[in-house]
Amino acid sequence: MGASSGGETEVLIVGAGPTGLVLALWLTRLGTRVRIIDRTAEPGTTSRALAVQARTLEFYRQIGIDHEVVERGRHVVAANLWVAGQHSAHATLGAMGNGISPYPYALVYPQDEHERMLVAHLTEAKIQVERCTELIDFEDRGDRVIAHLKKPDGSDESCEARYIAGCDGANSKVRDALGIGFPGGTYNHLFYVADVNARGPVMNGELHVALDLSEFLAVFPLHDDGTARLVGTISEEAEHRRDNPTWNEVSKHVIEWLKIEVERVNWFSTYRVHHRVAHQFARGRAFILGDAAHIHSPVGGQGMNTGIGDAINLAWKLAAVVKGCAKESILGSYEPERIGFARRLVATTDRAFTGVTSDGTIARIVRLDLTPLVMPLMFRITPLRRYFFRTISQTDVNYRGSALSEGRANLVYGGDRLPWVPMDGAGADNFAPLKSIDWQVHVYGGAHEEVRAMCQERKLALHEFPWRREMIRAGLERDAVYLVRPDGYVALARAGGGAHALASYLDARGIITRG
Repeated sequence: MGASSGGETEVLIVGAGPTGLVLALWLTRLGTRVRIIDRTAEPGTTSRALAVQARTLEFYRQIGIDHEVVERGRHVVAANLWVAGQHSAHATLGAMGNGISPYPYALVYPQDEHERMLVAHLTEAKIQVERCTELIDFEDRGDRVIAHLKKPDGSDESCEARYIAGCDGANSKVRDALGIGFPGGTYNHLFYVADVNARGPVMNGELHVALDLSEFLAVFPLHDDGTARLVGTISEEAEHRRDNPTWNEVSKHVIEWLKIEVERVNWFSTYRVHHRVAHQFARGRAFILGDAAHIHSPVGGQGMNTGIGDAINLAWKLAAVVKGCAKESILGSYEPERIGFARRLVATTDRAFTGVTSDGTIARIVRLDLTPLVMPLMFRITPLRRYFFRTISQTDVNYRGSALSEGRANLVYGGDRLPWVPMDGAGADNFAPLKSIDWQVHVYGGAHEEVRAMCQERKLALHEFPWRREMIRAGLERDAVYLVRPDGYVALARAGGGAHALASYLDARGIITRG
């Protein structure tokens, strides 16, 4: 049984990919009764998504699984750009992220292993994924959802839940049942993905991206030495045939000038890349997340991480409403906070992907002539390197403009991710208190007495951090009040006192902390 024991299902989760699994895990940690179903017989057995970004690891730290992912994954220490057979740029990734996140690097952790790890943690929490169980349709009755399911034996079942979350991929039944449009398109080229054993100078544990006149190849190191994921283009002749191309029909020109000697192909598949964003992410008591809400090119390794970000954003809000710790209106912030980011991400990756794969004359000039000039310069300029890391790592995602975001203190606005500040001692930092997954107040310096009194009265955790130079670099203001949401984003930033502003913020949204 997938639901927690001891009562009705509060959230029915449809789809047990990384998005659905993370949603289930966070909700369970927050004491919410969930049921998670998936129409497949087993978790994925191929390593589709690879990259786990720094922001995802920060979320995982909040529930204590970050070390496991880091230990099992592979640190990618550097990235390289090759253009027309020449090595054009090299970037040390750790240096790009130093001081921004406790995880200043890229991490490769194949999706199949990732899913098995998440399932294992759910199992420890006595939550089982119900396999071969399919959503047929559902009804939103205003105060609850009635879902109609097909069980593994072919029988039908009705499941009552307070909310339903569609994490069921690009062909989402939940999205279709809601009648939500999914506009976008498909790129012309056919691409391949292959996990290989290989030898050669680029099999060095670093990321390599190679561009040529009409070809594109990315080399991602996998966990074991001598193994890599290759993503590239199919030969033009094979692309226009009806049957499925094979490894032998892969464009080999770039592979050859990178001197990659493929010894064995462990897995091979072809696919077309889509770019779509749903018109809505929520309607009534139903929500869509991950690939059900947005799909885009694999540029930057953003897809799976964006779905996990959706799950975190929705999880704490659902849990708060279910437990009576916030007004139901707080759920209305999920769509505007996540859909804006999804639209920007799709637009950005669309431009980048078109630039590296287009056959047009202008695109070729940009790819072969301008890129070798611009990219080395970007990697040499510190502000640009840090901007690049913040963008790819998703540590720059913010919810400024959200109904849940208010105020500003120095450079930090309501809606920003709480800046990371390392402290004295092994691993000590200002992110440690976020493990409570609850509202809390941070003061860097000293809190005013009225702030202390209000936090004590409201059973709102107050964390005071002695002032230090690193806080200036992080953009924090001395003695200011930062109200931090359960997902580590600043809800309210206020300089000078702040007790009245804190009380007003909490009261307006009916927020009650767990103490």
